[in-house]
Amino acid sequence: MREVAFIKQNKAKWLEFEQAIFGKAKKNPDEMASLYIHLVNDLSYAQTYYPKSKTVVYLNHLAARIYQKIYKTKRQETNRIVYFFSIEVPLLVYQYRRYLLYAFALFFAFVAMGALSAKYNPDFVRLILGDDYVNKTLENIKNGNPVAVYKSGSNWGSFVSITFNNLQVGVMNYFFGITAGIGTFYILMQNSIMLGSFQYFFYQKGVFWASVRGIWIHGAMEIFSIVVEAAAGFALGAALLFPKTYSRIDSFKIGFKDTFKIFISTMPFTVAAGFLEGFITRYSVDMPNWLSTIIILSTLSLISFYYLIFPYYVNRKLQKSIPKL
Repeated sequence: MREVAFIKQNKAKWLEFEQAIFGKAKKNPDEMASLYIHLVNDLSYAQTYYPKSKTVVYLNHLAARIYQKIYKTKRQETNRIVYFFSIEVPLLVYQYRRYLLYAFALFFAFVAMGALSAKYNPDFVRLILGDDYVNKTLENIKNGNPVAVYKSGSNWGSFVSITFNNLQVGVMNYFFGITAGIGTFYILMQNSIMLGSFQYFFYQKGVFWASVRGIWIHGAMEIFSIVVEAAAGFALGAALLFPKTYSRIDSFKIGFKDTFKIFISTMPFTVAAGFLEGFITRYSVDMPNWLSTIIILSTLSLISFYYLIFPYYVNRKLQKSIPKL
């Protein structure tokens, strides 16, 4: 059968699948399972006869979403939170992975821009960070502790205020995606340029490693979360700008429902970063190098695995669960 005829023959059925997936037509778990079996048959046929076609991509996407619907509504031994973080979010991150790539590309570009600006413009760091902050940091460097600013306040007070501030930044970073991604772009640019100029400032003063040992104890999770939140914001903006076959409002609803879950998944990492900044970073200057290095590598490895590797593992596991004809 020619692909055009295959699509024409099954188009109505696939539209029914879309309505079931995105909540326009309520289906019980048994009906969803039946739809899944029919869709798997179509997907297997398409994989066999049209392996490089966009039809395969489309059907694979529908199969993944129905899979999520089935296992979200059936009774499970694991609770809802475990399912959310172990299955639902990884599959969504995989689905929107190109936006994570865009966010990281912009992040590294802006960090480099900040570092180069600090290198060629002596006043740039003061413009970005403010005179008071720079003067205080210069004094801290002179006193032998470049990151002494993290010692201000009590442990609990610092943890609460820092975490609240970081969550606030994350909320704006994501929800500003509704401005077609422009607001998200600005927040990511602002934070990335600040980071690049800040780190180059320490490099110029000959205390780069001391700053890394302190800043990145909490910064690995904090900065990575900002990038993921930006990716979710960009995906939200794209849902509004590029509705594809949906109405613009339906596209936005679907995009918001998906990307909001990705945004929510960053919150535990943001809270963990606030805890590290409030309770651990302040003691970095007294730590042996090996301990601060282990903390940095551990936190970076954890969040990198969750957002960069684990989604591929979960998606591959899903694909293996789809029976072949």
